[in-house]
Amino acid sequence: MDERPVGDLLAQAREVAPPRAFADALRASDGLAVIAEIKRRSPSKGDLNADLDATEVGRAYERGGATCLSVLTDGEFFGGSVEDLTAARSATGLPVLRKDFTVGVRDVADARIMGADAVLLIVAALDQRAMGELHELAVAVGLDALVEVHDERELEIALRVEATLIGVNQRDLVTFEVDHDRAARMAALIPDGVVRVAESGVRDAADARRLADAGYDAILVGESLVAAPDPAAAVAAFRAAAD
Repeated sequence: MDERPVGDLLAQAREVAPPRAFADALRASDGLAVIAEIKRRSPSKGDLNADLDATEVGRAYERGGATCLSVLTDGEFFGGSVEDLTAARSATGLPVLRKDFTVGVRDVADARIMGADAVLLIVAALDQRAMGELHELAVAVGLDALVEVHDERELEIALRVEATLIGVNQRDLVTFEVDHDRAARMAALIPDGVVRVAESGVRDAADARRLADAGYDAILVGESLVAAPDPAAAVAAFRAAAD
């Protein structure tokens, strides 16, 4: 972790080269957008593809038609790293979400400095004041913020901070169980003009079609892609599912 004063980090974050437009890419996507995720393992499933090459996987996702990338940088639970993010972003022209536990100002600044184009803010991990402050800061340094919710109460908080990019996580953070009805139920509550993203438990083309029909603009897919023998073909299949 960079131990410099937060003010120095923020100053550097504001001087980094302009980001790639993450949310705009999702809005402009022809059909259901795919945010393809690079992760080596998960707390619920263990190792998924521990030895993956982030450069190769990122390029495969781009060939398959991914709209954006999501890269885990948490090492303890997901086996990720900053190096995975920088490698994938350098190898592609796609906007990249830093997927990690963003809980403070330093995390937002670090995300921008490492080259991320978007940052994840999880409502369940932050109180409303911190959510508002970090969302405002992310926008100020040029990052898009994907605000993750699990239920109606959390959605209300996301809307209070004027989130314009909202992800509905179908996986319970405590039990790790996936509720495939959650995203469909929540989609109707997200106002028009907000980019809707369905996260977790997107297994196949049937899930993709169902989520597109529910009104989602994008799906974030990880486990089924990193475990696929041909990641490019797997992304293409998700893209085609909602046509």
